[in-house]
Amino acid sequence: MPEKDTPARSAPDAADAPDAPASTGTPQEPGTPHAPGAPRARRDGSAPDADGPAAPRTRLGSGPGRLLVLLYGVFTVGAASRSVAQMLMKFDEAPLAYVLSAAAACVYAVILFSLVRGGETARRVGQFCCGLELAGVLGVGTWTLVEPAAFPDATVWSDYGMGYLFLPLILPVAGLYWLRRARRG
Repeated sequence: MPEKDTPARSAPDAADAPDAPASTGTPQEPGTPHAPGAPRARRDGSAPDADGPAAPRTRLGSGPGRLLVLLYGVFTVGAASRSVAQMLMKFDEAPLAYVLSAAAACVYAVILFSLVRGGETARRVGQFCCGLELAGVLGVGTWTLVEPAAFPDATVWSDYGMGYLFLPLILPVAGLYWLRRARRG
């Protein structure tokens, strides 16, 4: 009976072992990158933050931040869909109001992305956009009260967000508080 040709199993390659150090001839410290300058993924599988491979990512969308993620998600979808529909159907009626609502939707989307993304850079971008949102709510809210003829139709930020139970005024304050608190944590 002829012998079957079975391949001999050798020791596993360095490529087979995901955390095996590259064979450079020098021992490596645990936790050092495989190749010089190459970022290493974190133990939780997430990619390293832009602030450096060792910088832990701030969890902005956890705990009370989940409520902010939910509310900013709702406001992003609501403001974007409303402004797109209004701009497509009746843009000539109140172009300023519809463009401002679209701008609000963009600001909400960036804040939502920052909260979901996490990390120090996202936290700073989120803080900037929450400040921009607060300035927009206060500015447009005051403008709609001082010169109502400029706004034949309401925006998300009209009358300080009164049509939305003043949530457009409360959200950036809560977002700024949460993002500032996340920096200390």
